[in-house]
Amino acid sequence: MSILKKIDLNNTPKHIAIIMDGNGRWAQQQGHSRLFGHNFGVESVREVLKAAQKTNVEYLTLYAFSTENWNRPQEEVDGLMDLLVRTIGNEVEELHKSNVKISTIGNILGLPESCGKELHEAHEKTKKNTGVNLILALNYSSRWELTNAAKNIAIKVESGKINADEIDEHTIISELNTSNIPDPELLIRTSGEYRVSNFLLWQIAYAEFYFTDVLWPDFKASDLYKAILDYQSRERRFGMVSEQIEKDS
Repeated sequence: MSILKKIDLNNTPKHIAIIMDGNGRWAQQQGHSRLFGHNFGVESVREVLKAAQKTNVEYLTLYAFSTENWNRPQEEVDGLMDLLVRTIGNEVEELHKSNVKISTIGNILGLPESCGKELHEAHEKTKKNTGVNLILALNYSSRWELTNAAKNIAIKVESGKINADEIDEHTIISELNTSNIPDPELLIRTSGEYRVSNFLLWQIAYAEFYFTDVLWPDFKASDLYKAILDYQSRERRFGMVSEQIEKDS
């Protein structure tokens, strides 16, 4: 039996978030520059997106570029920005045909103008699509997102739009980049690292974590299926006990 057939398609995560790590190490193992790995990582994105479509995943968020990544060598940063522009330009037609909806989270205004232009055009072209929502986290940092949320709420309190004692979880959620997106049920990180790296810190409060030693350019559809199977083997209690879950099911 293929690994895909083992998956219960009625119990797949609605939203999967992935920290795509290991491109640079993979390239160095091949004797190439780090950008070589980033280029090969694009093929993994294609495979994982197709696998998500086959398993009824509705939202796929990919951590493509963090605010901390600006601290990398300038040559790598420039290459990543160029790769982003080329990839979106080359892929958007095929993604549109596949009914994929493209959106972003992060400080997009802080990206080069060419990147912003390609992202805007991709969003406009695919915004009415009803298939997988492909969310690219670009120039994104959860601390940046939460700081902005706090500022926006403070402004509303100062202007009298809301009272401080009215602030609750929903108030904060409404100010997040993901306000219209369900929280991830499954967070995957590749390359053997065991940290979340400032990614969706609010949103992953109840996510299941899946870590794998596979470097991102080697991460394929079968690896996503393994992660989903592992997810399906877990009991999601949300602070309750097993007996309560069984009673409610």
